[in-house]
Amino acid sequence: MAIELYSTKEIEKIKRASQVVAEVLHIVAENVKPGMSTWDLEMIAREETKKRGAKPAFLGYKPPFSNVRYPAALCISINDEVVHGLPKKEKIIKEGDVVSIDFGAILDGYAGDSAITVIAGKGSEEAEKLLKATKEALYNAIEKAIPGKKIGDITHAIHETAQKYGFRTILRYGGHGVGRRVHEEPFIPNNIKDIGKKNPRLRQGMVIAIEPMLSLGTEETVEDGDGWTVKTKDGSLAAHFEHTVAITKKGPVILTEL
Repeated sequence: MAIELYSTKEIEKIKRASQVVAEVLHIVAENVKPGMSTWDLEMIAREETKKRGAKPAFLGYKPPFSNVRYPAALCISINDEVVHGLPKKEKIIKEGDVVSIDFGAILDGYAGDSAITVIAGKGSEEAEKLLKATKEALYNAIEKAIPGKKIGDITHAIHETAQKYGFRTILRYGGHGVGRRVHEEPFIPNNIKDIGKKNPRLRQGMVIAIEPMLSLGTEETVEDGDGWTVKTKDGSLAAHFEHTVAITKKGPVILTEL
């Protein structure tokens, strides 16, 4: 599939969807408290999306790696869960939990996608450091999102930030294009081992989701028994931050920032 290039008008539409994403994520993150179930957060996200006249992008989405459609609006991954954590009524958030929330929305035929990681109540020092590093990796990577640079430059920025803190970048997962669909070409690896021969140049009009995923321990993951949730292989903490970014001649423009 070709990499889409979007006009200024289309990027404005992607931004409107992205603003819904940013608002809903902000509200959900504020509700992350010990005692809440991840399904409670799911219900908040659905309600807030509906209020804004948008649709959750992940609900009913069928990714290439699955035979079934995703049954929720949010991915909520806790502690050693990296991505695709399925919201469940029985999954209760505890004090100190590291909670990653990933959300996408579609508005008027265009999508936005973003993720944030927060700590429920008071977290450990290492958890705080992991969140700081992952967020820093995101913004360092966004600085590389300019015409003429390569996808691999984004990956290297994530890798170098993780290395600085002594953390790992997760293998085989990363960012992607965003536009008329929530997942488009190109794939944007988080781990430099995944760069490979396909390393396209960034061009004006591309819209991409940059999403570093860092762990305290391993770069390897395992799948949970629910068919969705991806965990660190060694059980170490993971964090995930993501923004949808437009590549313009003036530089990167973050579309999912409030």
